[in-house]
Amino acid sequence: MSSTELFLCKNFKEGLMKIVIIGYSGAGKSTLARALSRHYSIPKLHMDTLQFQPGWIDSDRDWMEEEMKQFLSVHRDWVIDGNYSWCCYEERMEQADYIIFLNFSRWNCLYRAFKRYLKYRHKTRESMAPGCPEKFDWEFISWVLWKGRRQTALARYKRIHQTFPQKFYELRNQKELDKFLKSIE
Repeated sequence: MSSTELFLCKNFKEGLMKIVIIGYSGAGKSTLARALSRHYSIPKLHMDTLQFQPGWIDSDRDWMEEEMKQFLSVHRDWVIDGNYSWCCYEERMEQADYIIFLNFSRWNCLYRAFKRYLKYRHKTRESMAPGCPEKFDWEFISWVLWKGRRQTALARYKRIHQTFPQKFYELRNQKELDKFLKSIE
């Protein structure tokens, strides 16, 4: 039995429910967070709702960090999706009972992001800040394929895995994600 299967069968049913979901843009972090939040009736935080203000304007980092600290202090159980390595990253990783890394290929992420765009075109997703309608432009495509996958991101994921191997779970494709979701039903 793989470590992910052991995780699914044993740990999720023990009631420890601080879950961090990290990974590349378009991999499905927000969708997984929504499913886990709904299934376990725990609060969720989509970090994109903090990162952006209407019109895709970046939020003030100090404000965002304060909002994150508030969320962490108020809730006993939670699921948080998003990377933002400058925003309480170590604190989130340390507090988490589980760190789920969605490590999908860049082409799979691009395909998923395009499907998401088609579904939410001219609308704002629940996992996005108000006033930030779904977009699929060259800047975002470049982020999904190259800029969001720089060596610094890869090194950060490796470091998190090395630092927290006992609570780090990597899902590499839709088949593994489906198996994961089916096991928690």
